[in-house]
Amino acid sequence: SLPLSHILSPRTRQVTGEFGHVYEQQYAVALFNSVRFEIEGGGAPQSQLLHRKNPLEDRSIFSGGLFQYLEENKRWRNRFVFVADTYNISFYENKMAHERSLRPKGTINCAGYKALTSMEEYLELISTSLPGIKAKVGSGQFVKCATQFPLILWHPYARHHYFCVLTEKEQKKWHAVLQDCVRHSNNGLSEECRVQTPAFTDAMRLHRQAQGHYGTWDMMCGGPPQILANLVMETLHPELRNLIGPRLKGKIQQRQRNWMLISEAVYKQVLSQTQAQYEALVQACEVQTSRLDTVLRTDMDQIITSKEHVSGKIRALVLPRAGQLLRGSVQPFLSSILEALMEPTSRGFSEVRDVFFRELVEVSKNTLNGGGKDKLAEHMEKISMLAFHPVKMQSCYEKVEQLNLEGLQQRFDVSSPSVFIQRAQILMREQMDNAVYTFEHLLHQSLEGKVQGGEDLCKTIHCCQDRVLKKYDYDSSTVRKKFFKEALLQIIIPYMLKQLSPSFHLDLPRFQELIFEDFSQFILVENVFEEVVLQSVTKDIMMAVKDAAVQKKHNLYRDSMILTNSDPNLHLLGENPSVDWATQFRGGNEEPEGALGGGGQSSRRRRQVVSMIQLDEMGPLPYESCLEVPGVDFIPEEGEIEEVEVKAQEPKEQKTPTEPDSPDSVQEICYHSKPVVEMMVSASEEDFAVLTNGTGTLKDGKEEEVTLITTVVEEMHRKSPQEVNEQLVETGSPYQEAEGGLQEKGEPAIEGKGEEDEAAIKNAIQEIEIAVQEEDGERITECVVDSDAELAPPLVDSSPSGHDDGGFQPPTNEALNEGKAQPILDALKTEDTVVDPGEVVVVLEPGDTALHNE
Repeated sequence: SLPLSHILSPRTRQVTGEFGHVYEQQYAVALFNSVRFEIEGGGAPQSQLLHRKNPLEDRSIFSGGLFQYLEENKRWRNRFVFVADTYNISFYENKMAHERSLRPKGTINCAGYKALTSMEEYLELISTSLPGIKAKVGSGQFVKCATQFPLILWHPYARHHYFCVLTEKEQKKWHAVLQDCVRHSNNGLSEECRVQTPAFTDAMRLHRQAQGHYGTWDMMCGGPPQILANLVMETLHPELRNLIGPRLKGKIQQRQRNWMLISEAVYKQVLSQTQAQYEALVQACEVQTSRLDTVLRTDMDQIITSKEHVSGKIRALVLPRAGQLLRGSVQPFLSSILEALMEPTSRGFSEVRDVFFRELVEVSKNTLNGGGKDKLAEHMEKISMLAFHPVKMQSCYEKVEQLNLEGLQQRFDVSSPSVFIQRAQILMREQMDNAVYTFEHLLHQSLEGKVQGGEDLCKTIHCCQDRVLKKYDYDSSTVRKKFFKEALLQIIIPYMLKQLSPSFHLDLPRFQELIFEDFSQFILVENVFEEVVLQSVTKDIMMAVKDAAVQKKHNLYRDSMILTNSDPNLHLLGENPSVDWATQFRGGNEEPEGALGGGGQSSRRRRQVVSMIQLDEMGPLPYESCLEVPGVDFIPEEGEIEEVEVKAQEPKEQKTPTEPDSPDSVQEICYHSKPVVEMMVSASEEDFAVLTNGTGTLKDGKEEEVTLITTVVEEMHRKSPQEVNEQLVETGSPYQEAEGGLQEKGEPAIEGKGEEDEAAIKNAIQEIEIAVQEEDGERITECVVDSDAELAPPLVDSSPSGHDDGGFQPPTNEALNEGKAQPILDALKTEDTVVDPGEVVVVLEPGDTALHNE
């Protein structure tokens, strides 16, 4: 019966207090290791490829429209989503709000999230949210997706976010972008902080080991405050679930919804507290930094000697027992673990090489076909961000996602392989960017001050390409071997510590007496014990990786193969700024392609990494979901051009009226977002040449801007005046003729040339207009679709031409799809002249009760 705040605050203070004590100890140890590394030096082999320091400077990742589900009013709204270089997702009311630097409706930090594309996956994850409750798909779930293509961000504690798009192609692209956001946010702490990062990771590991949790942890993601909040929720969340769950009332869906809202509120409060407490903890440690640094630099030799003495004593005690455990429980599984890691990882890095090679081949082809340096610069602008294009890199990432440690996870206490998968994907992205960056500098150096034609440019590109691929192969081998060693240590060391710690738990404290009191804060017995265990298994891991390098299938270099001074002047190029291809080879006076607002941070323009989707080879429509934003450079996806050509050749399948049709084309999507006026006029070939986007005058005298003109040419049988006259005589009156046209859908339109026929047709048109106006009044009015218009569920009896199966039906379509006649003006020519009635094609459809009454 106590308020939640009486439970949350004490628990948060307790957990952060225990962690803070360990962190203060590990901070001094991390500072000692940092100063020692600075004095003694050392490090990994020098890479052959150049490394870009800030690759996403003045860039954004992606932006476009998504439909978002709002928990507050249980409605779907259209939002403009912007993914900045920080990989945080911000969503705005519309694109204009973003361009005006208004505050976003919300921002999502994707650390700890999972990006899902089906309700089945989502329901499977939330089925365990409350004990004894398991939801089924279609059993009245509380979120009903407006389309067939959902995008869901799921988090074990934080708020869930629901989005959807109109086409499968949009879903795949957005899913790749969301996965990249999650991958980047889960990438761990910055390695540039040589003291705070190791202090935090070691403190977190030791704290969880003290609670009996060994091995990898999936929620070790995000910033330190987020990780601390996850640490608090690890024990608090199940307690609250057992306490509050049985008291929740209502249906299954309502109980799940209420529990998720409670969980979100608890997580927010815990996160706010861990944020403040961590900042205070770091500030307290930094105050001691200058004093500790002075002691370290003064007594470094003595501290090292004292540590080696203690290490020798502990090594003599631990090694016999550790060696026995290693031989009996670790060595037999080393090759299996390594093979499970190497197979998918090597395929992923090989795919990175292939993608890079294919892009350069495409550049060579286009350069050879003409265009010179201008065309080359255009392609290089796109390739420069290849590593951060999640759609183009998706094939590489999918190779690593096949990594499976099934059968080994339970034995070695590995929660899931996701930690290793995401780490391998980050390394693949880094290697791709290094290869692209190196190629850019080599090519720029070769082209500088030279005038070359198509064939010479191709030779230069091939020369630079071969040099970069050779360097990539070497660096790829080095990075993979390092990754395999680290992964094996992350799997094996926790297992050995879990087996050995109970045996030496009582013996270790006595070694603390061997350390001088002045050096005791830099030498901790627990850290020395772990280092001894690590040293006992390092030799076996190194030998296992070395033996694997001999196998050619993994494409690894042997340790004896070292490339030294292969390109002595290359690293001097790395000190130069990134090549601005648009400025140096394309004039530089125009705004760069793909310029996009920077989200209010500055007035500078950003170029977008991922291009927007263009459907059915149509032009861009603003404010639409995943349509190209004006000014965004288009990077066609792999196989996209061939896919369009194949679709153009395939015959379209006829759908039954009862089968809902997905609004996959730009024309159909446009019907949902813009007022549409359909006009059917007969025009000569000369008339098509003057069709332009402008304004059209509606029957109420108001001018309406024409943003999209779709021309449909249909051959129609043109009746002679004699045939028209005979038909009018048979029917007796224009009213009977109109009624007959309504009863038979698809009746050929009535046209004539004679004066009498024209007069009769004109009278018929006027009578039809009067009847329609009496029934409906002013049918066409100026209509602006709100970006937050509610998405209604699809109608059961809607026809494919209604375009209402996308989840919503704008009022404009509802009024105009009935096909009732309207005053026809020559709006396509942007003039106010009334069209000659003789040239009007009257289309009459069933359902007009006004005409039947007449």
